[in-house]
Amino acid sequence: MAADMRLPTIQKPVSLSVSALGRKDLVVPGDVITSDTGFMRGHGTYVDEDKLTASVAGEVQRVDKLICVRPLKTRFNGEVGDVVVGRITEVQQKRWKVETNSRLDSVLLLSSVNLPGGELRRRSAEDELTMREYLQEGDLISAEVQSVFSDGALSLHTRSLKYGKLGQGVLVQLSPSLIKRQKTHFHNLPCGASVILGNNGFVWLYPTPEQQDEEAGGFYTSLEPVGLSDREVISRLRNCLLALAAHKVLLYDTSVLYCYESSVQHQVKDILKPEVMEEIVMLTQQKLLEQEG
Repeated sequence: MAADMRLPTIQKPVSLSVSALGRKDLVVPGDVITSDTGFMRGHGTYVDEDKLTASVAGEVQRVDKLICVRPLKTRFNGEVGDVVVGRITEVQQKRWKVETNSRLDSVLLLSSVNLPGGELRRRSAEDELTMREYLQEGDLISAEVQSVFSDGALSLHTRSLKYGKLGQGVLVQLSPSLIKRQKTHFHNLPCGASVILGNNGFVWLYPTPEQQDEEAGGFYTSLEPVGLSDREVISRLRNCLLALAAHKVLLYDTSVLYCYESSVQHQVKDILKPEVMEEIVMLTQQKLLEQEG
C-alpha cells in the first residue's frame, strides 16, 4: 500500500493581517477595551476598576454606546432573519426538532413550512399524520430563523421557495464566527457549484441545478447521480473551505471563489497539506486586499 511521506518542514509563524482577515479590535480575556465611563457594558465584558474589560477572546463590536465582545469560538446564537442549515433529529407533534449547532435544538413548526406544491392553507390532522413524508430524521434542510424563544431556542420557517429540504451535496461544519453576514447566503459560483453559507457554521455545497422546480414548495430534491466533474468541483470547494477556516479567514462568496481559483494548480487531495494550504490562503488574502484597495 502506497503511503504519502513528506520531510519535516520548519513551521513559519503565520502573520494574521487584521485587514486581510477582515477583523478589527481582537481582544483576549483581561484586555482593557476602554476606560471611558460613557459606554454601556454588553455580552463578553465586565467592569474592573472603572475600565471595561473583555471576559472572552473575540471581536469587539460597538453599537452606539453599547460595547460587546463576540466570541471567536462559540455555539451559534441565532438572530431573527439568520439563514441556517440544519438536520432533522426528531419528528414530534406538529413540529420537527432540528440540530443547528446552537445550545438547544431548534424547532420547525408544521405551520411554518410550505407544503409540497407551495400550498398556503391551514394545517389539518391529515397533514400532521403525513409529517414524516415531508421531512424525517436525518434529512438536511435550509431555513430562516423566525423567532427566538425565551430560553434561547430558535423557531425556524421554510416558507420561501428558496428554503426547504436539501438533496445531493456535501455538508461542511465550521465555526459560526467565520461566516460573514451578507444580504444573501445563497450563491451560485461560476465554477459550476452552489453554496449555502449558513450563519450557524453549517455550509452546504451542491451542484448548481439547471432548472429549479418552482412548484416544489421547498421539497424538491434531485436524487440523480452527480457527475464526476461536479463531484471534483464540490470536493475542491470543501477543501478550500477547510483551508480558509484553518487560517481563520472570513467565509463569503468572494473569499471562497478566490480560494478556489488559487487552488486550481493543485490536486484536490493536496489542498489540505499544510504547505499547500498556507500558499493558497496567502494568495487568497492578497486577492482580497487588492480588491479592497
